[in-house]
Amino acid sequence: MTLSGGYLAYRTLRFTVLVASEFDHASELTNLMPRAQSTLVTDRHGKPAFTFYTEKRIEVPLERISPHMLDAIVAVEDRRFYAHRGVDPIRVVGAALHNVRTGKIVEGASTITQQLARAGRLSPARTFERKLREALIALRLEQRYTKKRILEEYLNTVYFGEGFYGVEAASRGYFAKSASELNAAESAMLAALVPAPAVYSPCASVERATKRRNLVLRLMHDQRLVSDQEFQEALATQVPTAPHEPVYENSGGAGDYFREEVRRRLVAMFGSDRVLRGGLHVYSTFDPDMQRAAEQAVRTRIAEIVKARKRARDLQGALVAMDPVSGDVLAVVGGRNFDESPFNRATQARRQAGSAFKPIIFAAALERGYAPGSLLRDLDVIPDDPDAWVPADSHEANEYTLRQALKVSSNRAAAQLLQQVGMSTAVYYAHRLGIESNLPAVPSLALGTGEVTLLELTAAYGVFANRGLFTTPRFITRVEDADGTTIWSAPSDSVRAISQTSAFLMSSMLADVITSGTGSAARAAGFALPAGGKTGTTDEYSDAWFVGYTPRLVAGVWFGLDTPAPIMERGYAATVAVPAWGRFMKAATTGDKKQWYEVPPDVEKVAICRLSGARAAEGCRYAVPDLDHDPFDPPVYEDYFPVGLVPQEVCPLHGGLTERSILSSDTITVERMPLADGSVKILMKGKGDHLVR
Repeated sequence: MTLSGGYLAYRTLRFTVLVASEFDHASELTNLMPRAQSTLVTDRHGKPAFTFYTEKRIEVPLERISPHMLDAIVAVEDRRFYAHRGVDPIRVVGAALHNVRTGKIVEGASTITQQLARAGRLSPARTFERKLREALIALRLEQRYTKKRILEEYLNTVYFGEGFYGVEAASRGYFAKSASELNAAESAMLAALVPAPAVYSPCASVERATKRRNLVLRLMHDQRLVSDQEFQEALATQVPTAPHEPVYENSGGAGDYFREEVRRRLVAMFGSDRVLRGGLHVYSTFDPDMQRAAEQAVRTRIAEIVKARKRARDLQGALVAMDPVSGDVLAVVGGRNFDESPFNRATQARRQAGSAFKPIIFAAALERGYAPGSLLRDLDVIPDDPDAWVPADSHEANEYTLRQALKVSSNRAAAQLLQQVGMSTAVYYAHRLGIESNLPAVPSLALGTGEVTLLELTAAYGVFANRGLFTTPRFITRVEDADGTTIWSAPSDSVRAISQTSAFLMSSMLADVITSGTGSAARAAGFALPAGGKTGTTDEYSDAWFVGYTPRLVAGVWFGLDTPAPIMERGYAATVAVPAWGRFMKAATTGDKKQWYEVPPDVEKVAICRLSGARAAEGCRYAVPDLDHDPFDPPVYEDYFPVGLVPQEVCPLHGGLTERSILSSDTITVERMPLADGSVKILMKGKGDHLVR
């Protein structure tokens, strides 16, 4: 045997062994393995909101891909796809002749099946062994799977540039539509990208992208896949000058804190790998319009405060908006800038709530038999016990009803009420209302020294808005796997936290705070619907809170610095936080009808004498106020009482009093002054002014 003959035999044997080896290896690689898919999060309206991925990929069945796309990819990549069995001999011979004529490899012969065999399975290196393995895998794929399945796998696998894997992600990314909606021109552009996405991308060159797309259109036309009219119309269409990222992925940071909160919760439930690669479909509670309004409200208020008080340039703000009935969290702002700090101050930060915590104490009192008209007396008395704790307060009267105390945010009234109700009772109801944070069992808890998150405090107010029912806040309602099977659903049960009567009475009192109390700045911001709420300011003006609600929406805002320090001089929540809340609520409730809560059947409105606190007698309206009351406060007012708590005693002070007896008294000097509204101002020396209507 000659040397050349021996070498040929060696090469033949080596080829035979190689083919046998590669054939066995190809069999191992034939299975179509699951690919990494994007997890898609939709908003409360079912529209795409966010995606999580290692590769931007959303798998779809062939039935949900436009026929134009199927025609375009076959026309340009493998026109005999439906005829060959994985390898196209005609194309192989043609490519080989072309390469011989040019003296270099300028044309490939890979079919769609071969390209699928290569993707994710083989090295990109152009070697004889790799090409052989590619062909063998393609032959095996064609034996095992239908043409339809192969084409579906291919279109869900191939890379279309700009980070988009698979036709669905590419269609949404370039054209902001589903792959099922692609027209001929759009399909041709996507098909044109496949051989070299970086070269033919419209981001790299609109001219190159247009030329390549038009080539695909001509091939489609030549193969009678588009009509003459469709061909001409498609040629006249402009290619996109840049990827058309959906709004939810390129919205200037809108919803970043919400998206991150959803991601954290998904990872906790399913693990990072499944969230980033598993192709989950997540149904969220995200409301894009409310989110934009929330971010605008916080951003605007921070800018105003920083402009006026430059030392507050590190000021942070947070906002949570919820549906009190369903528990759906509709918008979340966790700080001034997510890129600077992804720490979510709405869900992760625990801060002292100040007076915003007081309604929880008052709700506990109502549950224990108090009423809005119940009197808290001797508030200005200093205890004999030197160790007794009495909060400082600059606007204390000797006595307040619960309604008055909440309206003016009396610290001493809250402290006395906590003492009367009991620490354990107050903490118990705080937990019933959804406060999960550990609360200190100290007297100052009445002033909100316990640290809570904005989310849990907002959810607690949601109990008042939801007629006493607590519903757990939720960001996600349902999760499906890549096959559409539901793998998790949020529980939707509500639990009774306080009675409907107590919730109504709390709403009645909290409405006064907005109407004429510390929350009245919300009206100046343009918010006009009936609502209830409460401010909260901590020591040294380090935290400013406002949480309030209508029957359909509860929202809480917080402002402060990450390291507690004064926000501004006299930075009360009424000044710092309420304007932002009012602006948000004005925007978020646009179009809502005015509505408030009906009086429960076990609640009665009763006329009360302001001086005695007893049921008013006819003469109470003529009573002279004492020095502890505003002389222009009406001597008789009406308030709500549970039926079993209605005062039975008629006022013992003014039972026989009449206007005539006042005016005929020889112990005071009386002067009548008619007023424009028809009332009469009675000037009584030494006793202050009094209106008799």
